[in-house]
Amino acid sequence: MTVKYTLIAALTLVHTSVGANPAPVTDLNRNNVVVNNAIASPSGSIEQRLATLERIVEARTEAQLRMAQQLQTLLDEVSELRGVTETHSYQLDEILQRQRDLYQEIDRRVSAIQTPVAANAVPAPQVETPVATSSYSSDVSENDAYDKAVNMVLKDRRYDAAIPEFETFIQTYPNSSYAPNAHYWLGQLLFNNNELAKAKTHFERVVNNFPQSNKVADALLKLGQVAERENQKDAALRYYRELVAKYSTATSAKLAQDRIDALK
Repeated sequence: MTVKYTLIAALTLVHTSVGANPAPVTDLNRNNVVVNNAIASPSGSIEQRLATLERIVEARTEAQLRMAQQLQTLLDEVSELRGVTETHSYQLDEILQRQRDLYQEIDRRVSAIQTPVAANAVPAPQVETPVATSSYSSDVSENDAYDKAVNMVLKDRRYDAAIPEFETFIQTYPNSSYAPNAHYWLGQLLFNNNELAKAKTHFERVVNNFPQSNKVADALLKLGQVAERENQKDAALRYYRELVAKYSTATSAKLAQDRIDALK
């Protein structure tokens, strides 16, 4: 009897185990759980998984935007540095130009001291030759007026005060041998103050009214620089090319050629 009940219980357990739901099976490769032939993510439902993917996409998008902003910032900094470099290069050209002016003025004064005019010398026959712009005038007041204006620039560094001094000198001594130098100095001072129209007028007078002056080459260079500041590229190239063609051995011709190469 006992054996009969034991067999009946065993058969019942087998039938129950066959009809029961299968136990969950874990897919170790994908880290998912298989239940009733359906795959369930450990993170939750499909909606939750989609929300997770959306957050991942948003995070990547924000990272890309930040990288784009950083790249644009770097490009802006490079552009700014390039502008600073060009400004420094231009300022260096200005300093070199002023040094040349100073050396020429010193040379003029030294030459005048070394060749004094003899008081009782017999005048030489008059010959029509171009007047040298570096000659020292016999008019004491003219010399004093010019030296006063120049010293305001070279010694006192009173640049604004030197402008009316040169203007007065040009009005008082329009035919002076210092006139081309005075026009050039005045143009340079006005150029530094960014008074381009006035500066251009005086540089043009050096070129047009005093073609034999040693200031013509420098005046052409300054006319090119004025044109550049006024965004007149063609005019600037015209002045620079004229300078290189006519005064190829001048120091300013090298600067002009550099500007031609830069503007091409």
